[in-house]
Amino acid sequence: MNLFGLMEGSGSAMQAERVRAEVVAANMANAETTRTEAGGPYRRQHVVFAANANQTSFADVLGSSTGNSIPSNLLPLGATTKQTVGGVHIAGVVQDPSAPLKRYDPGHPDAGPDGYVSYPDINPLTEMVDLMGATRAYGLNGSAVQAEKGMITAALDIVKG
Repeated sequence: MNLFGLMEGSGSAMQAERVRAEVVAANMANAETTRTEAGGPYRRQHVVFAANANQTSFADVLGSSTGNSIPSNLLPLGATTKQTVGGVHIAGVVQDPSAPLKRYDPGHPDAGPDGYVSYPDINPLTEMVDLMGATRAYGLNGSAVQAEKGMITAALDIVKG
């Protein structure tokens, strides 16, 4: 198994979580934005993660590590024995389809003829929970990278000794 491949998987997860935290911060910053360049109130954004392509299943990686891999002549046409370890990427950032919240404020410059203003449907509590989740996931992946570095250092010390 390739330890550097594990670092790449954790690194891609850290990049994805950083983007997630940035989107949450943008949502919180625009929670009271009633007018955007596109017109209408700001729309809450969601980050969509996706697994990186060409990933090998855990069973396949385990089998190849123990010497029980599938011979290349028995692989399906076009398949390779190349092993990649996990990882994620941002598949997209999508807008929340929920309707804006209406608040009665006839003195507001964006008030309609009925006196109601459309505000983004953003709950600060939900955004804080999302931000905490992104922060924790980022930290856990950082810890995984540190553990992987420790394993590589220990392996080098064994080789030296």
